[in-house]
Parts: sequence; structure tokens; C-alpha cells
Amino acid sequence: MNRKWMSLLFAGVIAGCGAQQQQQPATENVADSGLSPANDQAPVPMPAPDTIRPGEPGGLPDDRTPVEEGPIDAKSAQGAGQVLQLFGGLLEQRKFAEARKLWSDGGKASGMSEAEFIAAYDKYAEIHSEVGAPGQMEGAAGSAYVEIPFRLYGKLKGGKPFNLAGPVTLRRVNDVPGSTEEQRRWHIYQSGLKPRP
Repeated sequence: MNRKWMSLLFAGVIAGCGAQQQQQPATENVADSGLSPANDQAPVPMPAPDTIRPGEPGGLPDDRTPVEEGPIDAKSAQGAGQVLQLFGGLLEQRKFAEARKLWSDGGKASGMSEAEFIAAYDKYAEIHSEVGAPGQMEGAAGSAYVEIPFRLYGKLKGGKPFNLAGPVTLRRVNDVPGSTEEQRRWHIYQSGLKPRP
């Protein structure tokens, strides 16, 4: 290929991408360099949410502590993890109203009415979840709390991927006189999920 043809092809690629043409070294091809013609900075690759592994940016912590096998006490931190796993499963099944009920105060702790909660999750076409290893249980004012790493990822209805990760705190009332069976179950108390790259 002669230089004139290469120059025209290169100019057409730059114009076709809508980028401003800048002087580039004759031996450097912008498409091969991985640099943005607009600012000459390496782009930050955006991994597909379904390929992110624990310990990688945007994923759960890489906690290799083995999980205890056998029956799980519903009052334990692992019991809280099961509730969070159920929450993720209900979202995946698009059972949003049921998922909201796993929040404290019959769903009110989510900060949304049932209709608002459903609308917030209905924008997703595909939802997947991952639950990390629960932290240590802590107690205060007759209640037990546990923080668990959690991740939601998938696709929006428009086709774009999404990735949310962060800590979720679950709470249960201790076995104190006057507490109800419902209060003594783990419920989602607050969420620190945020968009992650």
C-alpha cells in the first residue's frame, strides 16, 4: 500500500470516529496504540461485570477463609448471609415486592415504597448477585448487626451492563423479652452498594 492511500485511510478512520485530527508520529497507529486521539491517555478498560472475580476491582473481597460446613444457625452471621442470598435470588427472579420485605420494618428501611422499590429494580433486564463472607457479628441496644460484602450485576433494559458492589448490613433483635419472631430474624438494615467499574 502506498503512503498516500495509508494517509487517506488514517484520516478517514479519525473523521469517522468523530475525533479531532491531531499530529501523530507516522509510525504510530492510534487504533493499535490504545491511546485516545483526543487526550493521548491510555483508556481505562471496563471489564464485563460477569467476568469480575473476587479480589479484582469492582468485585467482592478475596476472602479465602473456608466457610463452615453443616447446618447453619439462623441467628448466626451465616444465617444473615443466607437472607442476603435469598434477597439476591428474589431480585434475579424479578420478585421485587418479596425482596423488599427482607428489609427491616417490613421494607420501610429500604427508603422506598413498594411501588418505588419495584420501579427501581424494574429498569434491569438481567440481575445476578454474589454474596461475600459475613463479617463478625456486633451488638448494640439489644440488636445484633453483621456486615456482608454484596454485589449485583447484569444488564439494564437498554443493554448496558451495570455493576454495584459494597457492604450490606443486616440486623436482628436479640432474644429479649417482648421481641417478636419476625424481629428476631435477620433483615437488611442498610446498603452501601455503589456503582463500580
